[in-house]
Amino acid sequence: MSLKVLPVAAAMVLPPAHLTWAQQYPTKPVRIIVASTPGGGADFVARLVGPKLTEAFGQQTIVDNRPGGGSTLGYEMGIRSAPDGYTLTLITPSYSINPNLYALKFNALTDFTPIILVAKGPLVAVVHPSLPVRTMREFIALAKAKPGSITYGSTGQGAIIHLATALFENMAGIRMTHVPYKGGTPALMDVIAGNISLNFATPQTGLRQVNAGRVRALGVTTATRLAAAPDIPTIAESGVPGYEVTNWQALIGPKGIPRPVVDRINMAVNQALKPREMEEKLQADGVSPAGGTPEQLYEQIRKEIDIWRKVVARAGIKIE
Repeated sequence: MSLKVLPVAAAMVLPPAHLTWAQQYPTKPVRIIVASTPGGGADFVARLVGPKLTEAFGQQTIVDNRPGGGSTLGYEMGIRSAPDGYTLTLITPSYSINPNLYALKFNALTDFTPIILVAKGPLVAVVHPSLPVRTMREFIALAKAKPGSITYGSTGQGAIIHLATALFENMAGIRMTHVPYKGGTPALMDVIAGNISLNFATPQTGLRQVNAGRVRALGVTTATRLAAAPDIPTIAESGVPGYEVTNWQALIGPKGIPRPVVDRINMAVNQALKPREMEEKLQADGVSPAGGTPEQLYEQIRKEIDIWRKVVARAGIKIE
């Protein structure tokens, strides 16, 4: 892909004064906006990367939690900030989903500067042990035999877990009943209690319950198996070829950040992700180091916006 189509492209050629300024960056603290409450996966990643940027830049990196509106409030705050590299935003798949559900006050494809994909990982499909299935193929057969009778939980209408399960429904040719919750923990607890049949949980919470025998894992949503649980097959190899959903975290900024600043942040994060210690800390949260270029992040977001647009339309999902 040519850089000319990317939001960062306008900053590729800088006058000498701006280039000098970019080389001196940063000269004050850097803020990372997290569009969710403290303690979640996005917050965990931001607070893991933040100190590494502090070390690399010699300036403090501050995590600023701004939840609300399905992450739209925090994202908008980041997009509307000055394009100087001092306000970054940690985004998740909701950034690619929201344009298909909300009337946003910004363009999710043209009003931002991609910087780097930080971490990525799967969701884990888990069921109550009493459900008479041991594989995803058996689960699909049961769901086809009893359309609509199997219930699944999510973290809310239009959230990544809801859409990941809706995509699974469509590709597997089954119909289930959605039960939205106000978070991943209550949804998982209701699977453990036997009140609902299925939940696509994060590895951080799901694997703990799998290992305790409270739920049974049927598959992971990524194209490859989870390193921490290699015995759990992918959904794609378990009866739904081509199925893939990744739960990820990435750093972006507002449109117009000078390219040398983007490159400095990108290089610092890529370096921070290399040590084995960082990999182990991320894996403890159910994700793995990602890294890469701004262009790769842009392309991923572009593709996902289109994928989720089709899922939302097909499933008739609306935010009320």
